[in-house]
Formats: sequence, structure tokens, C-alpha cells
Amino acid sequence: MENKKKLTVPGAINIFILVLFTFLCLYPMWYIFINSWSSPAAVNRGVYFIPLEFTTEAYTNLVQIPGLTSSIFVSFARTIFGTILTVLCSSFTAYLLADKFLPAKKFLYRFFIITMYVNAGFIPYYLTISALNLRNNFLVYILPTAVQAYFIILIKTYIESIPGEMIESAEIDGAGIFRIYAQIIMPLSKPILACIVVFTAVNQWNTWSDDMFFMQGRGAANLHCLQYLLYQNLQSNVVTSVGAGAAAGAAVKVSSMTLRMAMSFVTIFPILCVYPFMQRYFTKGIMLGAVKG
Repeated sequence: MENKKKLTVPGAINIFILVLFTFLCLYPMWYIFINSWSSPAAVNRGVYFIPLEFTTEAYTNLVQIPGLTSSIFVSFARTIFGTILTVLCSSFTAYLLADKFLPAKKFLYRFFIITMYVNAGFIPYYLTISALNLRNNFLVYILPTAVQAYFIILIKTYIESIPGEMIESAEIDGAGIFRIYAQIIMPLSKPILACIVVFTAVNQWNTWSDDMFFMQGRGAANLHCLQYLLYQNLQSNVVTSVGAGAAAGAAVKVSSMTLRMAMSFVTIFPILCVYPFMQRYFTKGIMLGAVKG
């Protein structure tokens, strides 16, 4: 006979806490979703579990925002290319720093680490970006974050756990540094690289402060990312026009609240689709790439 474990009081409490925690994590997303598909009148009364007075007006108004198509393209482009560049640059730097025969290895490693604690401030950063002619340039989205010290630490620690005999055997067979990196280091480092992909992609997709500071004037009209475009419209004409229609007694089909909900859902939905597929690598990569003390 199979031994079945009985549900104990501590076990039941743990299950309850986990279910409650899961609900608290998922409900805000669900709340945004159902309110974006509900009518303004229903939202004012309160929508908590399912859409009420179903309507697509919020999304219809959303797609009419000027520049939306180009901003979506820019956001996807910066996320894809920024993630690829960060993974390649950070992983190759980590691979070099993991080499025990690298000259001045400790100095170079500390040189990268110190950037995590010492910040020159925004003004020198802005002047550097301007001097490199990166203002109103798509590269400003991906070049400044190409090499990150935190990612280097994680990847370096993971690479050091790979048996050195494998690399030595490849060197004996005549493999060069780039071949070892591409055919040994990268395939064996998939878990930690998947973590870096998740971190970088989420950051690239959600960031809009660089857009606000470095994309100015007519030259940047088609280089704004989705988050900044929606932020601008939330702060200015879209919400204002909706409010003006309500004040004039017009039949308002979309309110500022439903429009905000639709904008929020549109910005988080792509990452929401990608993240679950990367989750299986996430915990393993973080644990194996953690700094060992």
C-alpha cells in the first residue's frame, strides 16, 4: 500500500500563505486587465473580478495615438538588440576575467567591481553621451548598458565552476579563445545566460528615462520608445481631452482611468509572455552563478 502523507496544520498554513502570496502577485495584473475592458461607468462603480459592460474603446483610442507603431518597433528593437549586446559583451568579459592566467586579473576585476559603488553622477554621464554623439541616436539605448559589473560577477562565478580540464583539452586540440568561448563556454552557461537575458530584457523594455533625457527635438520623433510615448500621452493631451469631454457633458466612451489601464497592460504584456518560458533557467542560473563567500 502506498503511504499517503496527511495534511498537517503547519502544511496547511504554508499552503494558505503560498496561495495568498500568489493571489497578491497576480491580482494587480488581473485588475488592470478587467478594468481596461470595462466601461467608464462600470469602472467608477468598481470592477474587481470580471469585466463589466465590456467595451474595446480604451484600446481603440490607444491605437490612434500618433507614433504608436514606430514606438512599438523601437521598444522591441532596443529590447532585442540591447539584450543580445549585453549578453555577448558581459559574458565575454566574464570569460576573460575567469582565466587564471590573465595578466593583472585582480586589478581588472576590481576595476569593474568599483563601478557598482562609485557613480560620477548624471551631469558627467550626460556630457559623455553628448560627446559621443549618442543624443537622438538609437545606440544610446543599447551601448551604455552593454557591459554591467553585476552580470560579469554572476557569469564569471558560473564559468569558474566549469571543469578546467575541458578548456585545457580544447586548447590542446588547437581551439582559440573565441572558439572556446563560442563552443564551450556559451553552451555550458545557458542557465546563467538565461537569467541575464531576463534581467536585461525586462530592464530594456521598461526603461524610458534615457528616452526622456537624450531623445529631444525633431530628430528624435521616430526614436521614442513605447513607455515614454504612453507616459507623455498620460500626462498631456489624451487624458486632458477625455476629461474635457466629460466636463462638457459628452457621452464619454473611454475615461482617463480605463485608458491608463489599457496603456499599462499593453506595456507589460510582451514581457509577461516571454518570462514564463525563461523561468525554468532562472533559479538554477542564479544559484549556480551566485557569489560564493
